[in-house]
Amino acid sequence: MTTQAPDSDRQVLVRPAWLEATVSAVFTALGFEPGDSAKIAAALVEADLRGVSSHGVMLVPMYVERLNAGGVTRERELDVLHDAGAALVADARGGMGQLSSPQAMGLAAERAGRYGIGLVSVRNAHHFGAASRWAMQAARAGQLGIAMSNTTPLMPAPGGAERLVGNNPLAIAVPTVGGPEMVLDMALSAVALGKIRLASSAGRSIPDTWATDSQGLPTTDPEAAVLGMLLPAAGHKGFGLALMIDVLTGVLSGGGWGDQVRPLYREPERPNDCAHLFLAINPELLGGVEGFRQRSSALAARVRASATAPGVDRLHLPGEIEAERAEYQRRHGVLIEKSGLDGLLATANAVGAVVPAGGVLN
Repeated sequence: MTTQAPDSDRQVLVRPAWLEATVSAVFTALGFEPGDSAKIAAALVEADLRGVSSHGVMLVPMYVERLNAGGVTRERELDVLHDAGAALVADARGGMGQLSSPQAMGLAAERAGRYGIGLVSVRNAHHFGAASRWAMQAARAGQLGIAMSNTTPLMPAPGGAERLVGNNPLAIAVPTVGGPEMVLDMALSAVALGKIRLASSAGRSIPDTWATDSQGLPTTDPEAAVLGMLLPAAGHKGFGLALMIDVLTGVLSGGGWGDQVRPLYREPERPNDCAHLFLAINPELLGGVEGFRQRSSALAARVRASATAPGVDRLHLPGEIEAERAEYQRRHGVLIEKSGLDGLLATANAVGAVVPAGGVLN
């Protein structure tokens, strides 16, 4: 796979290891243990490697602002509130989602090893970045992994003019024989709000199918979109799925739901109070993991070998493009927005982090 050359006006090519080290240094300077800082950094940089920049290092300034203001805690351990064997309810105590989420999915996978299925519902949580990372955690252990979260309301009901549900993310990862897992990772809005913020910081317009302004009118102005409403993916279908994720996360866990989930980019002193759900399904206890891998691989092969439309050279599985991009960028450098790099370096300077040299490649 090849990747685009950097747009010299707005993009920069950097070493992935340098980017991880720089992000890790920021969180260590804020008082996190180095191992925890490395976990946060790895999760954010993986998103950039996979081409999901809206969930990558551009989030660091916002996270740091919330940490300094008290809207995010430095808690590092999940508190299990209820343990029913295959299902648990846990409290993240307002800590970083990149620290609570691997614990929660690890618990789900461990219980799936015992019972065939493991479910962990997490409340009092904070933004966990790209949902695919946590679903893939289970898939790489030979299990089906599902991860979802609710977010602050940004989308109206069909025909409505009020923010009612978030652009709630859902990820499902499926283990196969060799090759990358099949990975679905989607938000239920037409695009994630982070992509609109990225366009705003880079001075770019957006398609008028992404969002409305505050009056409900379609807009190409990302700043107007941030103050307006996101449009659901597939209209009423996207809205319905987003609403049900609110049920499966916040309502089920006893955590925040609806407008109890606070915005990430406003009121940094207030907890985000989102909720997550992590589910692992163990094929070994439901008929055998190898048979499942063979069948899922056959399904993947069927998709790849299916007929293509005129002018189409290749078909891809969900998550395959992202996996190939990540593999390429680990070797050749990761492309990030200059605005994102500038924000990261300004934040590092503000917290007194020691930034290693030699990261920029172009």
